[in-house]
Amino acid sequence: MPAVRIENIRKSYSDTVALKGISLEVEKGELFGFIGPDGSGKTSLFRILVSLLLPDEGRAVMEGHDVVSEYRMIRRITGYMPERFSLYHDLSVEENLKFFAGIFKASVEENYYLIEDIFKMLVPFKKRLAGKLSGGMKQKLALSCALIHKPKVLILDEPTTGVDAVSRKDFWEMLRKLREEKITILVSTPYMDEAGMCDRVALVQKGEILGTNTPEGLKDEYSYILFAVKSDDMFNLLHHLNEFEAARSAHRFGENIHLALEPGKKDMREITNYLRERGHQGIDIKRIVPEVEDCFMELMHNED
Repeated sequence: MPAVRIENIRKSYSDTVALKGISLEVEKGELFGFIGPDGSGKTSLFRILVSLLLPDEGRAVMEGHDVVSEYRMIRRITGYMPERFSLYHDLSVEENLKFFAGIFKASVEENYYLIEDIFKMLVPFKKRLAGKLSGGMKQKLALSCALIHKPKVLILDEPTTGVDAVSRKDFWEMLRKLREEKITILVSTPYMDEAGMCDRVALVQKGEILGTNTPEGLKDEYSYILFAVKSDDMFNLLHHLNEFEAARSAHRFGENIHLALEPGKKDMREITNYLRERGHQGIDIKRIVPEVEDCFMELMHNED
């Protein structure tokens, strides 16, 4: 039996459709990522899973318990870290942790081994009010409070948004260690580079799942030839590449434009000649392997 089973979940807010029939399964002990931009429906889905929101249609089951009819059990077996910091600002770090342990009739001492690697970074600030912590420290405290009752399923809604790169890296290392405790982890993020940290991911856009696979599996499914292209006229380069007759798609990725071509259609020499005819100089073209973001853009292209 999977740890999480989602069956045709639909949710709308007035005229806005947030979820359009989401279905998937997450295995026990899996670190599963929901990857997509803001407004794609990730938060609505997570709020349904933790029994804070009712679906319009469909059903979700976690560890054999229906998230609607057995909501009390759901709240006992899940740990939830919402997108916005929601702990008590006027309680200290230590007081917040003891409070959340007490809610679940647990003690900090019995489950401290779960949060030791995280909480030891907070020890110097344990008397500080939670509202006075930095973004990275707030993140660590929120995760500690979500874990202190040893949940079977841990649900984290965009936990690394708004924190520095070092804190993001530390946070994902903590999550990978938690897998050793056989805790099922569901995490959402708008950062495509974090997909590689997950066992499997679902790419989500406009309330729909575009694809589900391992990060490497998604890359293996990518069937186009991909180039990273630069020139001295980046302003017009994207427009010209999108007009290239063999172009499947062209998108800006950092300092480059990623150009996808059908296999065997054109080569780098032909792309270079095409751009020179349109006045481009300093042209730099490299063949590259796709990243998860390339896979996401291709799946969006298919939807269009």
